[in-house]
Amino acid sequence: MSTKVTRKIVKIDEEKCDGCGACVPGCAEGALQIIDGKAKLVSEVYCDGLGACLGECPQDAITIEDREAEQFDEEAVEHHLHQQQHPHDVHDTLACGCPSSTVQQFEDKEEALPCGCPSTTITEFDKCGLSGAVEPAARAESTLSHWPVQLTLVPPNAPFLQGTNLLLAAHCVPFSYPNFHQDLLKDHALLIACPKLDDFEAHLAKLTNVFKSSDIKSVTVARMEVPCCSGLVHMAQEAIKRSGKNIPFTEVVVGVRGEIES
Repeated sequence: MSTKVTRKIVKIDEEKCDGCGACVPGCAEGALQIIDGKAKLVSEVYCDGLGACLGECPQDAITIEDREAEQFDEEAVEHHLHQQQHPHDVHDTLACGCPSSTVQQFEDKEEALPCGCPSTTITEFDKCGLSGAVEPAARAESTLSHWPVQLTLVPPNAPFLQGTNLLLAAHCVPFSYPNFHQDLLKDHALLIACPKLDDFEAHLAKLTNVFKSSDIKSVTVARMEVPCCSGLVHMAQEAIKRSGKNIPFTEVVVGVRGEIES
C-alpha cells in the first residue's frame, strides 16, 4: 500500500485548461493525459513534482502545490512508460462485419471496400448502411489510397507508410474543408486522430513507432483553428523528436467555416 506524504505535486486548474495537450509530451514520466477534454494527473505516483510541464501550458493552468500525496514511484513510472510505448494491438469490427484494422492499399477505383461493396457504386454502399443515391457526375473523386486511416488501427510498419508523405489530420478537418481530397490528401498517406477526445499518450507512442519504423518523407498536420486541436501539432512534433529523425514538418490550419487559415 502506498504511503502518503506531504510533498510538491502538480495542480491543474480545469477552468483555465483548454485541453490542447501541450503539457502531455512535456511530462517525461507520462503523468499527464487529456481525459474528457482536460489535462488530468493520471496517478500521483507518476508525478515527481519538479514541474517540467509548467512552461508547456499556454494557459498557465498548471502550478505546483504542497499537499498530501502518494510518494513518487520510479519503478511504477518505468512500467507505465513501457506500457505506453508498447500498446496492445486493436482489432475492432465495423458494423458491416468486416475487420476495421485489415491493411489494404487501393490499386484502382474499382477496389472493393472491406465489407465487399465496390467503392464507385453508390447503390452497393447501401448494403453497408448508407442511404440515398448520388448521381456519379456529382461525386468528387476520392484520393484515399489505403485502409485503415485511424491512427489507433494502423500498424507502425504498414506498407502504405513506407517512403510516403504523411498527412496527419484532425477528425473534423475533412468535414470542414470541402477540397480535402484534392488539396490536402492527394499523394499522401492519411492518418486521423483527435488530440482532445482520443488517448493522447497512446497516439503519441504509436506515432513515434510509425516514424521509427517507416521511411516517412514529410509530415503535414492538418488541424482545426480551435485551441484544443493544436495538441495534434504538439503530438506530431514530439513524436518526430522521440524518433530521432529529421522529418520535414508542415502545419495547415483550417477555419471552422472551411477556409485555410494558415
